[in-house]
Amino acid sequence: MALSLEEFVHSLDLRTLPRVLEIQAGIYFEGSIYEMFGNECCFSTGEVIKITGLKIKKIIAEICEHIEGCESLQPFELPMNFPGLFKIVADKTPYLTMEEITRTIHIGPSRLGHPCFYHQKDIKLENLVIKQGEQIMLNSVEEIDGEIMVSCAVVRNHQNHSFNLPLSQEGEFYECEDEHIYTLKEIVEWKIPKNRTRTVKLTDFSNKWDSTNPFPKDFYGTLILKPVYEIQGVMKFRKDVVRILPSLDVEVKDITDSYDANWFLQLLSTQDLFEMTSKEFPIVTEVIEAPQGNHLPQSILQPGKTIVIHEKYQASRILASEIRSNFPKRHFLIPTSYKGKFKRRPREFPTAYDLEIAKSEKEPLHVVATKAFHSPHDKLSSVSVGDQFLVHHSETAEVLCEGIKKVVNVLACEKILKKSYEAVLLPLYMEGGFVEVIHDKKQYPISELCKQFRLPFNVKVSVRDLSIEEDVLAATPGLQLEEDIADSYLLISDFANPAECWEIPVGRLNMTVQLVSNFSRDTEPFLVRTLVEEITEEQYYMMRRYESSASHPPPRPPKHPSVEETKLTLLTLAEERTADLPKSPKAGVQWYNLGSLQPLPPGFKQFSASASGVTGITGTHHHDWCHQGDISKKRHQNQAGLDSKVPVGSQNDFVDVENERSNCGATAVAEMFKNEKHQK
Repeated sequence: MALSLEEFVHSLDLRTLPRVLEIQAGIYFEGSIYEMFGNECCFSTGEVIKITGLKIKKIIAEICEHIEGCESLQPFELPMNFPGLFKIVADKTPYLTMEEITRTIHIGPSRLGHPCFYHQKDIKLENLVIKQGEQIMLNSVEEIDGEIMVSCAVVRNHQNHSFNLPLSQEGEFYECEDEHIYTLKEIVEWKIPKNRTRTVKLTDFSNKWDSTNPFPKDFYGTLILKPVYEIQGVMKFRKDVVRILPSLDVEVKDITDSYDANWFLQLLSTQDLFEMTSKEFPIVTEVIEAPQGNHLPQSILQPGKTIVIHEKYQASRILASEIRSNFPKRHFLIPTSYKGKFKRRPREFPTAYDLEIAKSEKEPLHVVATKAFHSPHDKLSSVSVGDQFLVHHSETAEVLCEGIKKVVNVLACEKILKKSYEAVLLPLYMEGGFVEVIHDKKQYPISELCKQFRLPFNVKVSVRDLSIEEDVLAATPGLQLEEDIADSYLLISDFANPAECWEIPVGRLNMTVQLVSNFSRDTEPFLVRTLVEEITEEQYYMMRRYESSASHPPPRPPKHPSVEETKLTLLTLAEERTADLPKSPKAGVQWYNLGSLQPLPPGFKQFSASASGVTGITGTHHHDWCHQGDISKKRHQNQAGLDSKVPVGSQNDFVDVENERSNCGATAVAEMFKNEKHQK
C-alpha cells in the first residue's frame, strides 16, 4: 500500500531499519534542480531508496508562557549548539503499550538511554508485583526465547529487581519526573520521543556564547521543542548519503521484504565501525563522507580515498584546560605519548578544605594566604594576607559555639614565621584563599606528572613536542591537567602506507565509509601517531559530566558550625572523600606529629606574593559542590580588598602568572554553568 512520505515516517519503527522504499508517485522541480538546501527534492517514479536513518535536522522552540513586556512570541529555530541547560517536563500523555514506548523512545546502553515510567495499576508478574506508581527503569530491548522483551528494573531498599515485559504489555504508562539537567544535544539525541514534542524548562544559559540569545532577557521558563526530521538513505549507483525531508510530496511503498538490499552500497558510520567485533578488523574501506575540520593529514580522510581500519580500542587521554582569565578558554585532550615536557605552576585553593584534598605524601604543601580570615574561636587560628603555611593533616577539635561544645574538622598546619614555626589549626569550613608556592623546578613528561601527582594539576609547557609540526600546547600561557579519561578510538592508515597509523576519535569525528574488503594483517609493527586534540566547550562539558557520572559527587566542604547542625566526624568525611577522589599511585595521606615540628626541607624558602601576582591560578576541580558559585562570587567581591601590604613575590615561583589574572578560582565547568547545582 502506498503512503505519503510523512505517513511512512510517522509509522516507522526505528528498530527495523534499514527499510527499502520504492517511489510510487515522483516529484520533479522545473530546471532539473536536484538538491535544495542540502536535501533531495527530485525523485522519479520507480526509484528505489534504502532508508538507513532518521535524524533530527533542527529544533523549533515555542515559549508556552506569557512574559510581561513582550509581545506574543513566534516559534523560532533553536540552534543545535545552543549552550543552555534544560530540565525535562514529564509528558502527561500515556503510552498504551510497551511496543509504543520502544518504537518512539531511545533505549540503549548509554546512561541517557534508560527512561523511567510508572503504571496506573499493579502489574502482576510470575515472581514479582510491580506496584501502582512504582518507578520502572527500561534498560534494554532483547530477544528472549524468540520473543522481543524489554529488560526492566525497579529499586526497592537500595536493591535492583530485574524483570522482563513483552512488547504486547498493555496499560497506561506515564513518564516519571526527571530531576536531571540536560544539554540540548542530549535532549535531541535521547529525550525527544518520535512523533511527539518535548516540553522543557530552561535552567541555565552560558553567557560565553558568540551568537545572540534567542530568548527574552532573564527568561528561565517553559518551552516546547518541536523536532524537524531528516531521512537519511542511499540510492543505487550513488556513493553519497541522500537526505530527504519527510514533508517532500511523494508517495512510497515499503518493499523491504521483496528486495535484495545488497544491491545498495553498504555504508558504515564511525559508530557502526566501532560496534563491529574486534575479530572483523582490519578492513579496507572507501571514504564516502569525510569529517570537517579534522587534524589528520589532508590526504588521508578525503571522499574517494581508500583507507585501512586496523582496530578499535579505548585509549587514555588527559583532559586539560587553558589557564587564562578571558574567554573562551581552550580545552585539549593530550595523549600520554606527548613528547613535550612540563614545569609545575602554582595552584589556587579557595577553601581550607581544598588544601586537605590537595596535600600529598610526596612533599609538604606550601601555601601563602591571599585573603584574611578572622576565627571566632580561640583554638582556631586567624589568617592574614601573606601568611605562609605548611599543610599537614586533618583532625578534629572542640570549640564553644553559643555556649555548647561542638566538634569541628580542622586542618593542622605549621605557620612559617621569620625564624620559627607555629603549630596552628585552620577550620575546614574556612572560605579563605591560598596559593601554592612551587619549589620544584624539574621538567616532567606528562606520563610522569600523572603518576606522581594527583589531578587536577597546573603546568606550563617548557619543552615543546618536536615530533609534531605545530604544538598547540606550547602557545598556551598555562594548562590545568584535570582528568585522566578513557575514550574510544579507531586506528586507521592510508591504504598506500599501512605502516603509518593514526588514531581517530569515534565520538567526535563523523565519517561515512563503504566496506571494500578484508585486509591481511602484516606482522611488521606499525607506527602509531597520536595528536593533541582541541575540543569545543560543549564537548569539554559533556566529557566532564560523563566522567564524573561514574562516581558520586564529592561531599560539600564543612560548614561553619551551629547548634542545629549535627557532628560530621573526620572518619565520615575521609570515607566519603576517598571514594570520590581520582586515584593516583602517589595519592595518599601523610600524618605528622605536631609535637616535634620539623624545619623546612632543603630548598624551601620564605615566600611572599603580591596580590596582583596570585589571582590568575585556577583552583582545584571540586566544581561539583553545590555552592561553588557562591564561593566564587564571594572571592570575586573580596578580590579588591586584598591587603596592599603584601610583599612583592619571587618571579621564579610565579612565572607569567601576572599576565593571566583570574577573577575567580572555580574550574572551567563551574565557570561555564554556574547553576550546575541543579544536577545534584
